[in-house]
Amino acid sequence: MAVTREVVVEAVNAAMVDALGVEPEEVLLDATLLGDLGAESIDLLDILFRLERTLGIKVTAGDLANHIQGEYTEEEFGTPEGVVSDLGLTQLKKVMPQIAVDDLRGKLPAEEVMGLFTVGNLVDLILARHAAPVG
Repeated sequence: MAVTREVVVEAVNAAMVDALGVEPEEVLLDATLLGDLGAESIDLLDILFRLERTLGIKVTAGDLANHIQGEYTEEEFGTPEGVVSDLGLTQLKKVMPQIAVDDLRGKLPAEEVMGLFTVGNLVDLILARHAAPVG
């Protein structure tokens, strides 16, 4: 099976419906996993496992965190006050293009970053993971 964007979107939608018990029409690309769809940490692991079984592409919780944080250390990504730094916001904009960086500058608590992650962001992560060389 070729892993196209359409195939990944369908697999992500099915995983969300099965893992979260939401209706298919609720799984929009701009729906946030934690807020709009009500996922919790354990649900994210379930969703990633379902996607691995369906698509054959392994994405771990650590991969998800690394994707969001990028090459930055925790000290670079966040400030001592616990908000996402300007470097962190630059990284977030790369992986979550929907965010309004100027509105979040100096205000986004690091522990709330995952609340911005959408179905579309997960689709993009899966596609990036598929395109990445193995090893």
